[in-house]
Amino acid sequence: MIERGKIWRAGAILMVVMVLMVLGTPDVGVGAEKTLAARSEADVLTVAVISDLNGRYGSKEYRATVHDAVRFIIDDVRPDLVLTTGDMVAGQRADLDYKGMWHAFHAAVSDPLARANIPFAVTPGNHDASASPAFFRERIHFVNEWMARKPNLRFVDASFYPLYYAFELGPALFISMDATTTGPVDDDQRTWLATLLERHKHKQTKIVFGHVPLYPFARGREHEIMDDPALEALFVQHGVDMMITGHHHAFYPGRRGPLRLVGMACLGSGARRLVGTEEPSDQSVTVLRISKRGIESLEAYKGPGFAGKVERTDLPETLNRGAWRIVRDDLE
Repeated sequence: MIERGKIWRAGAILMVVMVLMVLGTPDVGVGAEKTLAARSEADVLTVAVISDLNGRYGSKEYRATVHDAVRFIIDDVRPDLVLTTGDMVAGQRADLDYKGMWHAFHAAVSDPLARANIPFAVTPGNHDASASPAFFRERIHFVNEWMARKPNLRFVDASFYPLYYAFELGPALFISMDATTTGPVDDDQRTWLATLLERHKHKQTKIVFGHVPLYPFARGREHEIMDDPALEALFVQHGVDMMITGHHHAFYPGRRGPLRLVGMACLGSGARRLVGTEEPSDQSVTVLRISKRGIESLEAYKGPGFAGKVERTDLPETLNRGAWRIVRDDLE
């Protein structure tokens, strides 16, 4: 189970700040800056999103689908940016080889993207860096790993990187949330989000990405959600266009009024069924294209070959009922 504790979180944040102060921020080379400028000035920004790549607890091996997805992203999509919505390693148990697991993840995913000069922006999952007190050491591992691999991006707030932070690329503002536990977001992060969104209200496109979703996408995980209408209202108030989340292992491009909610499929083990359906969701990579006008397209390409799209007409028109109802994004 995943749980939330406000007192614990305050102490955890203080510890993370201390780690960040010790590690500092890596330098950025001139060549990398030129690449960043070129990406920022592109007419259309292409963003690939991956999620839930892990296998069984403690695993240091990645499925062929993960390796195929990385090749597809590098060779075919050629994005300006890759995001992940968490669960990169198979942690959340004591006495696992976290250094070994992260080494395996970097070999399978981070290093190929780095060699292709594609920035990789992460957000923690419950198996990477759960905010539950029992997994404090995992959070320290997570911070250490990603401070050493901080991407070349134009950060507008990296005070709590890599747990939550924000950066801009081209016309878009991207916000990573620390959403590794169920229940409403903590007060400190809510205040941070409100301040950040107010400060960057001029940005044409605003995209939030995190692990645990606002509302259910998958059967069997209906209550592993944030269930936070106040956070949804904050996003709508400040013109957030899209929230992309993992954890439910099922792809769905949804909408609640002006806010698009995208549930990500997994690339690792444990594909799940969307609410109200019988077949497991296809493993897939999601690709966004963003212009100065806003989000131009969102498509999921399904494995193992990633040649075909997930057709919206094959997905339910709606998920859930009542206060949790989500409508497919082409219908509202």
